[in-house]
Amino acid sequence: MAVLVGKRAPDFSAPAVLADGSIIEDFTLLKNIEDKYCLLFFYPLDFTFVCPSELIAIDHRIAAFKEKNVEVIGISIDSHFTHLAWRNVPVEHGGIGKLGYTLVSDMKHSIAKAYDVESEAGVAFRGAFLIDRSNIVRSQIINDLPLGRNADELLRLFDALQFHEQYGEVCPAGWNQGDPGMQATPEGVAAYLEKHAGKL
Repeated sequence: MAVLVGKRAPDFSAPAVLADGSIIEDFTLLKNIEDKYCLLFFYPLDFTFVCPSELIAIDHRIAAFKEKNVEVIGISIDSHFTHLAWRNVPVEHGGIGKLGYTLVSDMKHSIAKAYDVESEAGVAFRGAFLIDRSNIVRSQIINDLPLGRNADELLRLFDALQFHEQYGEVCPAGWNQGDPGMQATPEGVAAYLEKHAGKL
C-alpha cells in the first residue's frame, strides 16, 4: 500500500452530490479545497451497514470541522445518483439524510486506485486522508471493511496539526486540544516526561 503522507494529494475530477443536494459532473478536489484543510474519506458502498454510521457521525460534527476550516469529502464507487438516493432516505429507515458535505462518485475506481485504498473486492477500504492547506497529505488511516472509524479522532488530528503549525511544538501521545505540547528537542522530551509520563 502506498504511503501518501508528506506527498501532494492526488487531484481528481468526478461527479458529486454537494451538501445542498445538487449534482455536479466535474467536482475537482484541489479547486474545492483551495486555502482549506480537507478530510478526504473513502467508504465501501452506499446502502450498507457500517457506512451510514460513519457518514452520520461525521455529519454530526460538520460544524466542528468547518470551525477548523476543514472541507469534508466522502467517496465511494457508487454513482452520484445512488448517493443522492441514499441522502433522500430518512435516517430512521437506514438512510443518511441531508448530509452537510460532498459525496463524490468514483465509478471508474480511479480515485481509490490513486489513493491506493481499493480492496480485492473492488470497493474502497475505509481510508481517511488529512490534507493541509498546501495540499500535502499529513495523515492517512486505512481500516478494513468491518472496522468503523472514530470521527472524534479525525477532529483531534486536525487540532494537533493546527497546534503544531501555530506553535511549532509536537503533540505527544494522547494529546488533546488544550493540552501542553512538547518541544522537539532532547530537553523538551525530558521536561514533558518529567511532568506527564505517569499519565500516558
